[in-house]
Amino acid sequence: MALQSQMLILAAAAYLIGAIPFGLLVGWVKGIDVRTQGSGNIGATNIGRLLGGKYFALVFALDLLKGLLPMLAAAYLLRNLPTHDKPYLLWMTVGAAAILGHLFPVYLKFKGGKGVATSAGVVLGLWPFYTLPGVAVVLIFLIVFGITRTVSLGSIASSAGFPLCFIGIGLAMGWPVFGQQLPLLIFGTVLGSLIVYRHRKNIGRLIDGTEHSFKKEKSD
Repeated sequence: MALQSQMLILAAAAYLIGAIPFGLLVGWVKGIDVRTQGSGNIGATNIGRLLGGKYFALVFALDLLKGLLPMLAAAYLLRNLPTHDKPYLLWMTVGAAAILGHLFPVYLKFKGGKGVATSAGVVLGLWPFYTLPGVAVVLIFLIVFGITRTVSLGSIASSAGFPLCFIGIGLAMGWPVFGQQLPLLIFGTVLGSLIVYRHRKNIGRLIDGTEHSFKKEKSD
């Protein structure tokens, strides 16, 4: 089977894997429907708010793997190609399919989460061009969250910062960021913008001062 066909089949599988609603499943195991409690979101943050930190970590890890494993499978298919010959568009198609599966899961009438953890898995799986900027935005998230104790603000800041980190690290490493790797820059910009857009309600609550904060919860 031609490489292109294999990658497209993998992209279809990545969508179906990405659409698995682990947050909802974990909630059901614990006897709750996360869609009707807390923020109503099926992602790790709402799970953590309802069930505690260890369940946040479990769902975040599972959602991350939904993006990481398809990307590693794609890397395996591309393993024999030189770096400059790798079809980045096909590789990114696999990652995009996993993210779209999480955002618009066929199993839940296309109503999914915000895509932060699954996007992180995709980023980590495209070595090294996304992985290194990905580590940088993880640090951004930790710094912002450490200061504000607000997950959404950390997610927004790190998502918005990803394309900038890609440019900065890419130029420092001598990568053809504005040449051969321009599709990576465009995809990273679209991905970051999409995650910020999915947080538009959180942005409204941040402006109003009503957004959930772990600091506020602790002080009550």
